[in-house]
Amino acid sequence: MIHRISRLLVSALVFLGAAQAYAEQYPAKVITIIVPFAAGGPSDTIARLTAQAMGTILKGTMIVENVAGAGGTIGAARLTQAKPDGYTLFIHHIGHATAPALYRKLSYDAMSDFEPVGLINDGAMTFVARKDFPAKDLKELLAYVAANKDKVNMANAGVGSASHLCGMLFMSALKTDLTTIPYKGTGPAMNDLLGGQVDFMCDQTTNTTSHIKAGKIKVYGVTTPKRIASMPEVPTMNEAGMPNFTVTVWHALYAPKGTPKAIVDQLSKALQDALKDPTLKQRFADLGSEPVAQERATPEALRVQLKSEIEKWGPIIKNAGVFAD
Repeated sequence: MIHRISRLLVSALVFLGAAQAYAEQYPAKVITIIVPFAAGGPSDTIARLTAQAMGTILKGTMIVENVAGAGGTIGAARLTQAKPDGYTLFIHHIGHATAPALYRKLSYDAMSDFEPVGLINDGAMTFVARKDFPAKDLKELLAYVAANKDKVNMANAGVGSASHLCGMLFMSALKTDLTTIPYKGTGPAMNDLLGGQVDFMCDQTTNTTSHIKAGKIKVYGVTTPKRIASMPEVPTMNEAGMPNFTVTVWHALYAPKGTPKAIVDQLSKALQDALKDPTLKQRFADLGSEPVAQERATPEALRVQLKSEIEKWGPIIKNAGVFAD
């Protein structure tokens, strides 16, 4: 018995030693970050900025692979099939928490089939309209929508997108169903808003800030509890006339389930250090976003956030009766 226990202890020590050696050599090749949306969109921008900063800290190369479709679920499924060696990662936003309610059939479990690394940022959304939309402020917009609900339309970036979620919350607050026009990504939706083909939409500041500042679209409010530094003149939705209308878009980093803890810890530490980088912080600020506090860029904090958001959005989506195949 003593000899058997000794052998088990030796085996455990050898395994731990090998895992530690593996972590010390990491990364030995290019790390790919899957982004489940098209290039050029808000999530893609956040991912590329994060990848650049983390790559510098890890002294390795991190590239972004866009695997778009089905509200981010195709990219998520791709990660669950990846080898859990730390060389394939995944960045997704709040949509990862809403997919379990939106999709009747998923090939994965959003909580148990991923290895959380940490939260990345909190971002605001803006409620915007075409440049020539009649309403000059949110109160006028609400009155206009009430009087013309069968004539107005609202764009979004597709089922499961942040703009889709924000739109559902808007209609839930108004207790009114509006004509919604889903697009295959934020870019096409914004292009039609700029061209006046659609009336309004709710979209992340990463995609709207430059157009708002250039006067190409109207803005009625930001969805965060406080005004944002990049556009301090824009009121919150609460200030503008919709109490308790809050949507914060967060992004997070995940690894495949089963990735060695030493690698996950190394990635989490690199993420925390990246979020302290002044250049990254400024780029985020320019986009109306901000890095999360250090204690939230951890696996534990991400688990808590994900569980909380799943519980929050499930009833909203169910009550709206909007589901994807």
